[in-house]
Amino acid sequence: MNITIRQFQIFEAVAQHLSYTRAAELLYLSQPAVSMQIKQLENEVEVPLFERIGKKLFLTEAGEELLIYARNISQQLVELDDVFNEIRGSERGRLTIAVATTANYFSLKLLGEFYRRFSSTKISLDVTNRESLLNHLNDNTVDMVIMGQPPEGLDVEATPFLENALVVIAPKGHELITQKQIPLSVLQQETFIMREHGSGTRIAMEHFFEQNGYSISSVMEMSSNEAISQAVEAGLGLGIASLHTVEAELSSARLHVLDVESFPIVRHWYLVHRRGKRLTALMEAFKRLVIDETGTILKI
Repeated sequence: MNITIRQFQIFEAVAQHLSYTRAAELLYLSQPAVSMQIKQLENEVEVPLFERIGKKLFLTEAGEELLIYARNISQQLVELDDVFNEIRGSERGRLTIAVATTANYFSLKLLGEFYRRFSSTKISLDVTNRESLLNHLNDNTVDMVIMGQPPEGLDVEATPFLENALVVIAPKGHELITQKQIPLSVLQQETFIMREHGSGTRIAMEHFFEQNGYSISSVMEMSSNEAISQAVEAGLGLGIASLHTVEAELSSARLHVLDVESFPIVRHWYLVHRRGKRLTALMEAFKRLVIDETGTILKI
């Protein structure tokens, strides 16, 4: 079998986006050139890798299998580049990080401090939801992940490094702001602005209320933390948010933290990577910075 690295790269791009056009744009190639490489690859393996149903492109069973190998090869090439950078004593390596959207507020400060120390590092950051973080870990497509709740069922190493306090937020002038130790039974009557099902904050909140014998009956879903803050500020309901995500709104008194019994819900932020993953010197340096220096950098 004679498959080139370039063909693997082109195949992986098409498979990831399920689009010849999008893959061509990302690789700075023409669409006919991408189609030709995929056709040559299919001739080499002697089975179709994609099938088109209507206007949509899908991977075949053979395509799904090849994608696993293509990703492994891409990762090994990245690791090989990092190894040679270390041998040369270079700090020009790369660092790929994925963080939960709720962790973006402080993660940028950590990455900024890391870049100040290792300014030749090429940093790639993906700020995304929990589902994508789990996919990154499962596919080993990033070096490390910053997230709230480490996944079960994946062989990962997860290190807690920062408390993550979940609080109930209300808009300026809300009638509950002046009350103390608000019972959960009162909150049950309120409308809550929440992230989509599967988000770490929502999972923690629903689990907390369920443990205490309550449930939230009225929910309005938002796709981002910024949208939640804006919706709460506009008076559409209450929210439950990580304290790190609403610091600016609290400082300007646009939002207020309610004094609710059993709150805040204190969780932790974790730095997560696949167990057994080979960490380069740069990855180790970032890991040590996060675990040992987050409190100092964030001035907690």
